[in-house]
Amino acid sequence: MSVSVTEAGCAEHPELYQHPLLEDDPGRSATAEQRRQRTAMTRRASAICGGCGEMPECLYRAVVEYDVSGFVAGTTEHQRRRMRTLLELTVGPDDLDSLTGVSASPHQVNHAEIVRLRAQNPHMSLDTIAQRLGCSLSTVKRHLRRARAEAAGVPERPRDDTSPEPPSPDEVLSARAQVVESVLAA
Repeated sequence: MSVSVTEAGCAEHPELYQHPLLEDDPGRSATAEQRRQRTAMTRRASAICGGCGEMPECLYRAVVEYDVSGFVAGTTEHQRRRMRTLLELTVGPDDLDSLTGVSASPHQVNHAEIVRLRAQNPHMSLDTIAQRLGCSLSTVKRHLRRARAEAAGVPERPRDDTSPEPPSPDEVLSARAQVVESVLAA
């Protein structure tokens, strides 16, 4: 089963799902207005995802198969990390550019350059940084995740393909319910 672009609610609302506030959580540096706007956008996106027939498969892929960025299947990156913890699952970031054969330029993107550009331009969208460097948005996100992990002293973890058996779709949905309910209860 694959996600049909015509059926997926996210495909019908790219202005919402690709908005910089949903793509990249501004965290504590966000203004009160940005936090209010992100909360409203998250609620709207959650409602759209909740009504989508493709949501269970989309959620499964985003939790079990790929470490994707942004708001996916009614969940944030933070919520998906918590779900993986509950499921005792490790999924390393994929080099989606290599997997899809995307090569915007013949040179390797400089990790330090991406981190420097982001630090100097915290309000610049990640897409703009990607365009400026001639790489994909996923490449920029991957390098920024790596920089955050390095700053936190977290060792880089390779993708764990040795796990005995992946969780079932029902187990993933159960983990989502636990994570989402804990947020609502707080």
